[in-house]
Amino acid sequence: MTKDGTYASPPCMAAEVDPAYFDPLGVEPGQARDVARWRRAERTRLAGLREGLGQAGRAQVSDRIAGHLGRVLGDRGVGPGCVLSGYWPIKGEPDLRPALADLHRAGVTIALPVVETRAAPLVFRRWTPETKLVRGDWNIPVPPPEADELTPEVALAPCLGWDGACFRLGWGGGYFDRTLAALLSRPLTIGIALSAACLPTIFPQPHDIPLDLILTEDGVAATRPEARPEPRTHR
Repeated sequence: MTKDGTYASPPCMAAEVDPAYFDPLGVEPGQARDVARWRRAERTRLAGLREGLGQAGRAQVSDRIAGHLGRVLGDRGVGPGCVLSGYWPIKGEPDLRPALADLHRAGVTIALPVVETRAAPLVFRRWTPETKLVRGDWNIPVPPPEADELTPEVALAPCLGWDGACFRLGWGGGYFDRTLAALLSRPLTIGIALSAACLPTIFPQPHDIPLDLILTEDGVAATRPEARPEPRTHR
């Protein structure tokens, strides 16, 4: 909050700034508060659903998603020279690090997202299996500052929840939406989720940006009709 009592962060940081915060230029205040309360409850429920799988169950889900991801990327011509942003799994998220290592060995350039400035778009830095990571925001391992900064052509986004319109429910920080809004060239965005985490809707707000497709352990679960063209082929 600034000295004059106004909020310095954009609406997509609402969950971090103040649970009661709403965007007066976006939706009706009461509705925004209702959606914020509903989302907090859903995050708790969906995190519990993920935790309930247990370590073995989460490993099985991760392996199945990785197999589907390989086929999706192959169908879309993602190959050597393409820049793909993955993520470092936290809080029981599907672990695709082995798949990222395989893609690296196949010639795909891998990046990981980094929070370098709070309430600002993410930065993507190059990652290899040999990269010595450092502790970033929320103690998440990230590539060091000297790692090359890249612009992804494909970006994976872990989802707590998702809906058929390819909207994603994350942890509430708003970083991914803010980053997509800031990129000059939008990457192909792939949500990584559990099939059971499907919601009728996430009640999208003005700051929410839909992904291009949702990938679960059962395969491609949803595709945005107006999804961007496939990444350029590097062959």
